[in-house]
Amino acid sequence: MVRDSPAKTNGSPGSLVSLSTAFVLFAALCWGLSGGIGGVLMAQSWDPVVVSFYRGAIGLLFVLVWLMLQPSGSGLANHRLWFWSVLAGLGVAGNFTFYFVSIAEGSVAVAATLMYCAPVCVYLVSFTFKLEKPTPLKWVAIAMVMLGIALLTGIYEIGEGDVTPLAAGAGLLSGLSYAVFIFGFKYAAPHGSPQAILVVAFAVLSSILFWLGDAEQTAAVLKTPSWPLFVVLGVLGAGLSFFFYIVGLNHTAPAVASIVAMVEPVTASLFGVVILGESLVIQQILGMVLILVTVTVMSIYSGARETSSN
Repeated sequence: MVRDSPAKTNGSPGSLVSLSTAFVLFAALCWGLSGGIGGVLMAQSWDPVVVSFYRGAIGLLFVLVWLMLQPSGSGLANHRLWFWSVLAGLGVAGNFTFYFVSIAEGSVAVAATLMYCAPVCVYLVSFTFKLEKPTPLKWVAIAMVMLGIALLTGIYEIGEGDVTPLAAGAGLLSGLSYAVFIFGFKYAAPHGSPQAILVVAFAVLSSILFWLGDAEQTAAVLKTPSWPLFVVLGVLGAGLSFFFYIVGLNHTAPAVASIVAMVEPVTASLFGVVILGESLVIQQILGMVLILVTVTVMSIYSGARETSSN
């Protein structure tokens, strides 16, 4: 999930920086594991929308507790916070759902790597709405990521074993949805606290996915022997992870956070290969490396530029 930093960073003593970096690392690790856990559940024939709903609903419980413990400055009376938080909720709902659809139709490794392309989506949206000026370096980075996507998904050679168009499309849409979450969170942040924004966002997510999901499956989760996996998915994938990530970003440099973020797709990929028995050919591995390195460099460049401007 960590592709761009929706929170501001401040300087701090070395020990606090180390602890904050560890928080970001823990969050990225949780998000990577959540992809694998979701893959296990969908291999048991659970619907991706239902899996996404429980991930978000359990996350909602966590951020509600966080808000109750730290209610000051919530900004919940501000209509602008609600507008941008609802947009963030739509983004995270799409992110969770398309990510799990991509896993169900393809593999954890491919889905996680395609979702990691979110900064490219942010750039393209920024160019479209003239929020950011395009430069040759940014266009080169976008081209490199697109080349990586071509290698990873095998769109240049249709044949047996290739990533399906649905898996590839859903993976890219998960990244685009996360870009929407980034924009929503960024513009809501000046109007209230992170926990208030996440409460609204996760409430929107839960409402939408409850309505879209299979009612029988949603109820069946409460009686299935697999319910502990749903709980672990929600705790790691939306509860503890978002809390530790946002707290950690307060004292972690954007460049460091971007590098640490690579733990997520790597963890998800290893989970898929080791636990789920997925496999990758050399072209796909090359595509993954190309995407991860390019996106990390882009994020470091953006973070350094933002820091210098402040």
